[in-house]
Formats: sequence, structure tokens, C-alpha cells
Amino acid sequence: MVWTWRYEKADGSAVTSGLGEEEFAGQGDAETWIGESWKQLAEEGVDNAVLLDDDRVIYSMSLHED
Repeated sequence: MVWTWRYEKADGSAVTSGLGEEEFAGQGDAETWIGESWKQLAEEGVDNAVLLDDDRVIYSMSLHED
């Protein structure tokens, strides 16, 4: 199982990040990473981050503070 984040605009279209694509061994590692990186992603124009376990969507979250 590989855990990754998919980055999206508000309309659901894909966004690439200068941070690249990270792969994580577990959900906790992925969530720690997004907690440390979400502000930079938002500055790059990412609106939503989608947590994936292989190809299965676990959840989606907004990167906006409001």
C-alpha cells in the first residue's frame, strides 16, 4: 500500500506542485507531511488535497484557512 496526496483546484482539476509527488508508508506519515506542507501548497494554487491509499480515495480536504 502506497499513500499519496493528489492536489486539485476548486473545480477538481489536477494541479502539480513544486514539492513533487511524495509517497508514504502509512496514513499517519502522509497526514504529518500535509500538516507541514499545506501552506506552501496553498501558495502554489492548490485548493484541495486528496489522500489516496493506492488508488482509493480516503478523504479530501480544503487547504484554505477559512
